[in-house]
Amino acid sequence: MASETAERFQALMLSREGEATQVALVSLGEDDLMEGDVVVDVSHSSMNYKDALALTGAAPVVRRFPMIPGIDLAGRVRASRHPDFKAGDAVVLNGYGLGETHYGGYAARARVKGDWLVPLENITPFEAMALGTAGYTAMLCVMALERHLVRQTEGQVLVTGAAGGVGSVAVALLAELGYRVVASTGRLEEADYLKSLGAEEVIDRRELSEPATRPLGKERWCGAIDTVGSHTLANVLAQTRYGGCVAACGLAQGSDLPVTVMPFILRSVTLAGVDSVQAPMALRREAWLRLDQLIDRAKLRAMTRTVRLADVPALAPDFLAGRVRGRIVVEIG
Repeated sequence: MASETAERFQALMLSREGEATQVALVSLGEDDLMEGDVVVDVSHSSMNYKDALALTGAAPVVRRFPMIPGIDLAGRVRASRHPDFKAGDAVVLNGYGLGETHYGGYAARARVKGDWLVPLENITPFEAMALGTAGYTAMLCVMALERHLVRQTEGQVLVTGAAGGVGSVAVALLAELGYRVVASTGRLEEADYLKSLGAEEVIDRRELSEPATRPLGKERWCGAIDTVGSHTLANVLAQTRYGGCVAACGLAQGSDLPVTVMPFILRSVTLAGVDSVQAPMALRREAWLRLDQLIDRAKLRAMTRTVRLADVPALAPDFLAGRVRGRIVVEIG
């Protein structure tokens, strides 16, 4: 047991010096990890918008230092004191403060609470991180539209920020379910990519990103998944058809929402907020089960590239500048 504890492994570590966030590749032992009743050998993590914010210090994502970033992880249980998990079990973890208040997925080993883990059955750890927090969030958004009775026969469904991680998976999931998908992006050169995922139409984000001149616009879609916020979300709501629903999960354009009550009281539009960090375990398990059933593995591979742990810090500025397509898997172990 002592020899296992003494084994060293690599991790990315964030520290804070004044106003600057420092990133270093360090060697740790298991005794350096935080509390928990399950130790996981992490084989894969992923890169998300929130990870880029943490790595650059562009927003106060990390709430304690030093911190191992990485808001999700997948791998196999190394040791467990939790009754639901045993050594060798494949697991995935998203949210619960991972990479923010608890050491995250950018390390070859993690000690976490078993109550945070979702068992993987048909999805491999690589596929789980090709989906990652982005794919899991996209599934939660699709489920929100379904709960609010957005039907495939009622018209088109919009996805904003469609070339990003959440957007790419959302386009693929909606298309697989038979929805007619409109993809909004600031990178029209990605139109062929988005159509290969199932988008019926691709529009320029500038149609939605400017301040609205009227509280209501022409009714265009029966539902939407918005990853952008701010003026984009306001315009999406103003152009949603009567009785429609917009699932909102992001703030790439901003956290403000300059909207009137008109879409809600004159068109009965629903704004459904989607949180992936503290979502109840029953909802998480349902989302991962649905992802296993719905995701086209060929489309998932097409939207995914793999990088090494050491490559991650250099990618963060590209993420924040909107230059990253689809999903990035970080190969850890």
